[in-house]
Order: sequence, then structure tokens, then C-alpha cells
Amino acid sequence: MESSSNGLLTQVTQFWNLLDDLAESNPESYKSFIQQQLKEGKQLCAAPEPQLCLQTRILKPKEKTLFINLCQWKRIPAPQSTTDPVPLSVGRPEDMSETSDVYTVIDVAYNPDVLQAAEKDQVKKDQLIHMAMKCIEEQLQFTLSHIYHITKFKIKGSIQRMKQNLMGIQTGPTDLREKMRKELTLEQMSSSTLSNSDHSPQLLLPKDQVSSKKGCLIEEISSTEIQVEMKRPAYELKMVADENEKPLKIELKVELPGINSVSLCDLSVSEDDLLIEVSEKYRLHLNLPESVNTEMTTAKFIKEKATLIVTMPLVKEKR
Repeated sequence: MESSSNGLLTQVTQFWNLLDDLAESNPESYKSFIQQQLKEGKQLCAAPEPQLCLQTRILKPKEKTLFINLCQWKRIPAPQSTTDPVPLSVGRPEDMSETSDVYTVIDVAYNPDVLQAAEKDQVKKDQLIHMAMKCIEEQLQFTLSHIYHITKFKIKGSIQRMKQNLMGIQTGPTDLREKMRKELTLEQMSSSTLSNSDHSPQLLLPKDQVSSKKGCLIEEISSTEIQVEMKRPAYELKMVADENEKPLKIELKVELPGINSVSLCDLSVSEDDLLIEVSEKYRLHLNLPESVNTEMTTAKFIKEKATLIVTMPLVKEKR
């Protein structure tokens, strides 16, 4: 162990000597190298930022409401191509309570470019959400309901709690920068002589700061692993008004060929959106044009036509 440390220190000394030589022989290259290291170090020290929050349920081992904070974090590498696995990081589950309600919060981080691309593409966004849920199920041995809705708030819990959870570091900003600077230098030294991909300097959390339950900070999941072929069914959405043309309710008709029982249909309705999933065959997520009364919403299934009809009265305006 001592000889290994001495060898590493020798490499560090050689590295600094090379930098001194570079500064004298080629000042421009030296300046460019230092600027690049500062840029990468700044990214490594950047904190995760909240993007959106999902609400769903944990079914097993104990049924409970679950909030998933999807965050963007520059430390998470972006996939090199569309066929590469998508890296993500999952934080520890934390139980919280408001009055008598107890719920769980889990933070999940993607590279900012991945989330920004998904903002413009609903299919990609749904894929990222399902990847996050699959990763939570695999890492934490949970069974989740795959019916969810996006909340109106970006994050459940405080931003400080989310940062500490994902970064796994309780030290202040100055100590964090110092740790990252040391870790970056040592990692570069070891990776210059070791070809093993496990020594890639992408993941630079100090080893004693990483949860022992999993061997790595970031798990890569290919979209093909979770991609079940779920079709978007044909549907008709219309607004029903009274005789004075005042909107009363929204009526949705969804055609589900091959489905013969309402028990195969999972329906979730919030004030402003709706999700229907049917036996891993169909999936329909819609943003509603008006706020609806979820308590008065009804659904019926016409077996002969394999059609689901959802009637959603609008929220009455307060006088």
C-alpha cells in the first residue's frame, strides 16, 4: 500500500514538472490546459438544479405516496450518441411528513442536455421518466405504480436537502472545491497509467462519500431496456357546453381495440392532465384545456365498441 502511494506521489511530481516545462516552452498551450481544467473543475463542483417533480405511489414493500424530483446536474455525463445508454444518478429515499401525511421523496439527476432535449419531445420525456422509475425499482427494490402526474411545483422538499442528497457531501463550498481539486488531480494521475475503464475520471466523488450499497454513483440504462411497445390510441376530446355556450365539462372517447375489460385500464386524472395506460398495450397522456373537478370525474367502458369514455366536469368558478 505504501509503495503504491509513493508511486502515485512520484507520478504527481512528474506531472507538475511537465507543467513547469510546458509553461516555459509553450505558454499558450499551458494557458489553454489550465483554462480547460478550471472549466471542468467548475462543472464538477456545480450543484444539481430541479427541473420537474412527479407524483406517483410506492406499491411495495409498503404503499405510500412518492415524489420524484427530476434534476439536471452537469456532473452527470451526457450519452455520446442516441444509441448509447443514458447515465443517471439516484439519491437516497427520504421519508417526510406534512401534518399526518407521510410520503417519500427521491431525487434523480440527468445531464442538463438530456433533460432540455426531452422538454421539446413528450415521447423522450416519458422515456426518461420511465427510466428513472425503473432505476428506482431496481436499486431500491421498490414496486412503483407507473401511473404518475407532473406536479405544478418543480421540487418537493428544499433545494438544499436535494443538493446534499445527490452530492452526498455535507461540507461547505470551500471544502468541496478543495476536495474536488485533489480528487481531480489524483484521478488524472492514475488514469494516465491505467487503461481500465473503471478509472474513468467522469465520477469524482471521493470513495468514502459514496453509498456502499451500490458500487457506483451513476447507473447507465439503455432506453431499449425499458421500452415496451405501447401505442397511442385514437381518441376524441371535446368540450361540452350548455345552451348559453358556457363550457360545462370535457368528454374524452378513447378507442382500445383488443381490450374487453375495464379492469385492464389504469386511469389517472389531475386538474390539468390525464393519463391512461392499458395492459402495456396503450398509453395516452393529455394536457387538459381547462381545469377539471377530479372528484366528479366518471369513466365507463363500452365493451361492444372497446371504447373508454371519460367525463370530466370543469372546476366551477368562484364567485
